[in-house]
Amino acid sequence: MKLHGLKVYRGSRKRRKVVGRGLGSGHGTYSGRGAKGQNARKSGGVRPGFEGGRQPLIRQVPKLRGFRSQKAKAMAVRVGQLNKFNDGDKVTVETLLASRIIRANGPVKILTGGDLKKKLEVLVPVSAGAKAIIEKAGGKVI
Repeated sequence: MKLHGLKVYRGSRKRRKVVGRGLGSGHGTYSGRGAKGQNARKSGGVRPGFEGGRQPLIRQVPKLRGFRSQKAKAMAVRVGQLNKFNDGDKVTVETLLASRIIRANGPVKILTGGDLKKKLEVLVPVSAGAKAIIEKAGGKVI
């Protein structure tokens, strides 16, 4: 590629709009601003967001109040769902993902709900009630 061989493509260089240079140009007299009014003046125009005096949209929408925590909420898994595992299995986030009990990787907490019939070794956070159910079934929480 050489400098003298470069090609200028049509439409890549747009001509500047020339206004106020006679009627024949198509942009003469009022220069595309119309006749009189605030927008026809040299410093005319309204500020961004001004809607002609009515209540602007930004003020119609209520303010976002309160506090939104940035901490990710743990996904809830019920004790009854752990019956998918075999006796003696270890329950981790990875095994929960593999068994399709949870859909995405992230914090998990096992809660009460249902009854457990398997002896499992649980390596994820559990609630006090869930811990009691797991230990009653012969499993252990690490």
